[in-house]
Amino acid sequence: MKITVLGAAGNAGSRIVSEAITRGHEVTAVVRYSDDAKKVHSGVKTIIGDASNAADVARLSAGQDVVISAVRPASGQESNVISTTRYLMDGLADSGARLLIVGGAATLKVPGGKGKTVLEDSDYLPVAARYIGQASADQFGVCRDESRVDWVYLSPAAQFFPGTRTGEYRMGRDELLVDRKGRSRISMEDAAVVLLDEVENPKHHQTRITAAY
Repeated sequence: MKITVLGAAGNAGSRIVSEAITRGHEVTAVVRYSDDAKKVHSGVKTIIGDASNAADVARLSAGQDVVISAVRPASGQESNVISTTRYLMDGLADSGARLLIVGGAATLKVPGGKGKTVLEDSDYLPVAARYIGQASADQFGVCRDESRVDWVYLSPAAQFFPGTRTGEYRMGRDELLVDRKGRSRISMEDAAVVLLDEVENPKHHQTRITAAY
């Protein structure tokens, strides 16, 4: 399949690119700055583009089967992810490409929390991360209001980190997944597996998914 990865030089994006290449897909890696092209997997077609520009998004998605956004805002500019997601939707509206977004866990409900979300629980989201948490919650709101694009929003586990690829994971929808020790964890490598499994075998449409060990 033809897959465009936005934010391809980032922690999550670079792992998505690697997973897609390993599976034999035709990958176009999109980075915002030319210096970031050096961080992309060698041999991958790399293009300079801006996910916060609807015209750029339309250009980058033309003829593609899937667009995966792993774009993350800079510290202090967390709210930019909201407008960027709107531009993504506008740019993809007429493309026919599916959109998979690496989002946040903020709006997942805490098990046994009587409706409390991760955003409201400091056990899972430290106070220092509240700005990006709120921005992710608002980003998910943009997705829920979108009907033109076939989107999927991935809320990773509360602990989302560079690690190893095991190929194993559990999936859910709106509740935070935790293990027997109460931990909510998944590596960026296995999140990439989740996304590429969804690319190859689409099961979800205009909805949120979550995954953890």
